Amino acid sequence: MSKPNQSAVLELRVALTTEDYDRLTRFYSDGLGLEPAQLWTGDEDRALILELGRATLEIFDRPHAELVDRIEAGAPTGERIRFAIRVPDLEAALERLLAYGATLVHPPVITPWRHRNVRLQDPDGLQVTLFQVLDQG
Repeated sequence: MSKPNQSAVLELRVALTTEDYDRLTRFYSDGLGLEPAQLWTGDEDRALILELGRATLEIFDRPHAELVDRIEAGAPTGERIRFAIRVPDLEAALERLLAYGATLVHPPVITPWRHRNVRLQDPDGLQVTLFQVLDQG
């Protein structure tokens, strides 16, 4: 049993497998302005770890996922997995990621929960929401 304020989970890692390692690493590392925290370069294999700050796991039922999709993407997308990445400057992050191969799914919107969100697809087709928290005042 966990003690109060002590999590049973210490870290969340998401592992992406890609056929175009260079393209996807440029997209996430250069596009988000991140330096690799760890890097492996073997004779026939490569991998890197990028630290993305605090991690959370969101679990939605289908109606809630469709509601969020309608707000962020204009219509339900049917995607089961989507990254949501908080950035300090949505416009700058959007511009960089588009330059590194993102596809715009829907232009930025202001959500009912006071975030500015934009929906993209990474070069491998994974949907990504960039969000910037707006002043709550």
